[in-house]
Amino acid sequence: MHPAAIYRSLPPLVLASASPRRAQLLTEMGLAFEICRSTVDEQEIFRNAPPHSHEEGVLRVANAKREDVCLNLADLRPTLADTMILAADTAVFLGEQRLDKPKDYHQARETLTRLAGHTHSVISAISLSYNDLVLTAVDTTRVTFAPHLVAETEHYLQTALPLDKAGAYGIQEWIGLVGIERIEGSYTTVMGLPTHLLHRLLLQILVMHQAR
Repeated sequence: MHPAAIYRSLPPLVLASASPRRAQLLTEMGLAFEICRSTVDEQEIFRNAPPHSHEEGVLRVANAKREDVCLNLADLRPTLADTMILAADTAVFLGEQRLDKPKDYHQARETLTRLAGHTHSVISAISLSYNDLVLTAVDTTRVTFAPHLVAETEHYLQTALPLDKAGAYGIQEWIGLVGIERIEGSYTTVMGLPTHLLHRLLLQILVMHQAR
């Protein structure tokens, strides 16, 4: 796909994620990019210093993913000059409890049952580097599921793959279409990449890149 006209003068972009949803959103934005998956241990990030807030924790993981890919690429390429590295992280919170990716379908069922009839928060963070510049952004969206989604949950578990998704669901999937009553904030933040914030960061880099 050819880059959107507004992005054609941007430097090359590397996505530090194997998420098909983030790749889909970048493609729909009209961005050309390559993928280099981060292998950072997210649990190790918080071992010695717990985050002060949910937002700080999500952003810390996004920064760690970007730094990890920068190091990996530095070993493979002579230079990363004029290359953008983009990483993101997404977390789901019901009250103060974080709902990570379920370990199995039993845990996925428990998570979706807890979400039914309640409002939860989805926090997504962006970490974008260009040469010595690092730009970050964090966004929060509140999502409300309808109550009494027993049959819908069972159908979703039989027909979808919830195990790779924080909160055990994808807003763009069937359970999101039929089960979500209201969202307060950005749809793409729930998908895992707040594209409206990414666009603004890319425009900042575009101005700098063109001024070189």
